[in-house]
Amino acid sequence: MTLTQSLSPTLTITRLAHPVVLASGWRRAGFAGLAGAVSVLAIAPFNAWPVLFLTFPVMVWLIDGATADRWGGTLTAAIAGYCYGFGYFVAGLYWIGYAFLVDAKTFGWLLPFAVIGLPLYLSIYTALGFALARVLWVPGPVRILTLAFSLAIAEWLRGHLLTGFPWNAFGYALTEPLALAQASALFGLWGLTFFAVAIFASPATFADEPADSRRPWLPFALAVIALVALAAYGAARLAIAPTEYVSGVRLRIMQPNLPQDEKFNYTAKQRVMRHYLTLSSRATNPQSADLGGATHLIWPEAAFPFLLAREPDALAQIAELLPAGTVLITGAVRAPDNAPSPITRAYNSIYVIDHDGTILSIYDKVHLVPFGEFLPFQDFLERLGLMQLTRVKGGFLSGDRHRTLSVPNAPRFLPLICYEIVFPGDVMPRGERPDWMLNLTNDGWFGTSTGPYQHLQQARVRAIEEGLPLVRAANTGVSAVIDPLGRVIRSLPLGAEAVLDASLPRRIGPPLYARVGDMSVGAILAIAFALIVWRRRIKAA
Repeated sequence: MTLTQSLSPTLTITRLAHPVVLASGWRRAGFAGLAGAVSVLAIAPFNAWPVLFLTFPVMVWLIDGATADRWGGTLTAAIAGYCYGFGYFVAGLYWIGYAFLVDAKTFGWLLPFAVIGLPLYLSIYTALGFALARVLWVPGPVRILTLAFSLAIAEWLRGHLLTGFPWNAFGYALTEPLALAQASALFGLWGLTFFAVAIFASPATFADEPADSRRPWLPFALAVIALVALAAYGAARLAIAPTEYVSGVRLRIMQPNLPQDEKFNYTAKQRVMRHYLTLSSRATNPQSADLGGATHLIWPEAAFPFLLAREPDALAQIAELLPAGTVLITGAVRAPDNAPSPITRAYNSIYVIDHDGTILSIYDKVHLVPFGEFLPFQDFLERLGLMQLTRVKGGFLSGDRHRTLSVPNAPRFLPLICYEIVFPGDVMPRGERPDWMLNLTNDGWFGTSTGPYQHLQQARVRAIEEGLPLVRAANTGVSAVIDPLGRVIRSLPLGAEAVLDASLPRRIGPPLYARVGDMSVGAILAIAFALIVWRRRIKAA
């Protein structure tokens, strides 16, 4: 063998592929789990997406080698997919364990069950994607499309079934740099997922036998062309659409960085209120009027360790803080109407409060967090002594629907609490297109882990998909103002105690995804499926 041959990409990748294709048992599971775990480097806060050119081909080779069971390799492929997903979700969602340490005496023993249990469930979808790919598998370059098609469907199901959990979908690898993320305006997160798998799995064909692929370099060349095309489209879109602002609206976002245990400690209510009031009135510009000249003051999710509407003194302090013409938008726990004290159920809500302390409008969270705000089979598990992390007996109540809210001196906005914003195509109420989205959240449950950065990344993609600016207030960060193309206008770092003053970006016309939703990615998947079927028929002939 010559030096040139030993350095060729085909021979090098073949040496990497053969151990994976031929592996079995625990070694095969180890290859899959390790590749899945390393793939997490492609998403926030690392955004090292080129690593997927190494880890996604492993998916292809694992399915190539899935030929040992009586189901034609389907079960073997599914097991490999399960191991891949488990590695990916454990590495990407480890930070969920932080929430169980906030009240370690009560919930600490559940930490390993949470950190392992959720990935054990989510990996079912990756297994399903691998199994479907194996059923449709055909040697040659088309199998790259087969994998992309199958995993896009599996990820869509993960985002919708059993309340859905689309966190860290593979498509988020194509959202940094910002130019790449612009494609979500056309076909949303699920389209990005299809393209991410197709692009990053393409080097697998370098290891193909000549009988299966006469031009093994072609899929990778097409992948590079597609990546460049996506970046070029995004760069052009960013260049022709500068950020514009709504006149007369000045926002002040208060990021209190409040310790998580204080947010549920009623005895700390005066200390919490004093902290909020002092921080909100902090002077960032000596020449500005009260509250930095803000027309709208924004506080984060579930801001108070008490029921705001039942604390007249707190409303009076808010009225004293707000200058005439200034409005407060804040998160708060809300008791049901006419509920006796002490309450047994509650809503996670957003209040719009006028400068005289009057509550103008309310939004109740619709999409609650399993095990955080409610328990599946709530009554049964409570009888066993279990309780969700927020410790509201009976669990939180759910609002009836997403809705826009009006607010004085600003356009209508869409309120979204915490992880409601991570659901693509499922945040906008029918027939109501607001001018901006407001996401109030409390990521303080998860410390200074990767979780808050992942949350921000996903929220930014919703802004691009919907063509709407996003205002984000987070207890511990990351608070930000983002324009409708995903540009971060201003932000506060994770763990900072500060206020952020910014203008409100103006919305743009609804992009394709906002108009047609998942129909756009459905068309892409239909074309891919037709190509797969056509290729299978040729091979069978």
